[in-house]
Amino acid sequence: MSVLVYIEHWDGKFKKASFELVSYAYAMAKQMQTNVYGLVLGNVATSEIDKLADYGLENAIVINHNAFQVLDNQLFTDVIAQAIEKVQANVILFAHNNTGKALSSRIAARLKAGLVSGVVALPDSTSPFIIRKKLFTGKATAQVKVNTDKVVLTLSQNAYGVFENKVTLNKVDIDVQVNESIAKTKLLDTQKFTAKVLLTDAEIVVSGGRGMKGPENWGVIEELADVMGAATACTRPVSDEGWRPHHEHVGQTGKIVAPMLYIACGISGAIQHVAGISSSKYIIAINKDAEAPIFEAADYGIVGDVMQVLPELTKKIKEVKK
Repeated sequence: MSVLVYIEHWDGKFKKASFELVSYAYAMAKQMQTNVYGLVLGNVATSEIDKLADYGLENAIVINHNAFQVLDNQLFTDVIAQAIEKVQANVILFAHNNTGKALSSRIAARLKAGLVSGVVALPDSTSPFIIRKKLFTGKATAQVKVNTDKVVLTLSQNAYGVFENKVTLNKVDIDVQVNESIAKTKLLDTQKFTAKVLLTDAEIVVSGGRGMKGPENWGVIEELADVMGAATACTRPVSDEGWRPHHEHVGQTGKIVAPMLYIACGISGAIQHVAGISSSKYIIAINKDAEAPIFEAADYGIVGDVMQVLPELTKKIKEVKK
C-alpha cells in the first residue's frame, strides 16, 4: 500500500501548489508508515523534477508522451489509474483546482473509491479513515469518514503549507499504455496571456468591485498592485460591464484563487465571489458600507472610501519599502 500524488506542472514548471501537495503527501505517508509516489505526466526537465525531493518526494514516476500536451480527462484518468494499480496506492492525492477536481472525480468513480474534496488537514485517523474538509465556502469544516479501501483526496490551496523535507529522489519506471484513441480533446491553437504577475500564481491579489464606480478609477488599484508585486482581479459585474477583462474575473463562475493575501476593494461580498476567494490565507476588505457582507469573510476590514484609502495605503507601503 502507498500514497500516490498527481503533480501538475505548467509548461514544464512546478508552482507553489505542487510543492504544497508534495509536502502534504510526505507528511501523510509518514503518518501511515508507507511510501509516497509522485506522478508527473508530460515533458518536464530532470532539474525541475529534482526540486520535488526538497519537499519530501521519495519516488518520482515521469511519463512523457505527445498526447499529454493537452489535458484530456479520459486519457489522463486512464494513465493515472494504471499508475495507481502499479504502485498499489490506496490514497490518491490531487490539488483542489480545476484539473484536480476533474481528474479526482473520474479516478474515484473508476476505482469505486471514496472522494473527499477540499481537505484542509492531515487525517485524524487512517483506520478508519477520517479527515476534515471545507464546507459552506470555507466558513465551516466537517469530519468525513471514508468507508472504502481506496481514498481520493483534493487538498485545498494554502490549507497545509509548503515545508522542506529533503530526501533522496528515486526515479521509478512503470509500464503503462498511453491509449491515444480514447482522447477526445485536440489542441488547435494556443493563446497565452502574459502579465507581470499571473492571477492564478499570485501571492497577493488586489481586486475591485462595483464600488470602484467605473474603469477610470482603476488606476489606484493598479498602482497598489504594482507597489506590492500583486496581480489585479475583479468581480463578475465589473467584467460583465467591460470595466476589466474577463480573465480577471474571480468567483464561483470565474477563476478560483488562493493567494496569501487578497485585498477586496469596493466589493460587496456576494456569495458567488466569496466562493472564489475563500482559500485565501488572509482577506482584507475595504468598503465604505460597514454592513457589507464582505466583512464577514474578511480577516481585517477598513470602513472607508476606496478612492481615499488606497492612495494612502500605497503611499505608506512605498515609505516602508524605501
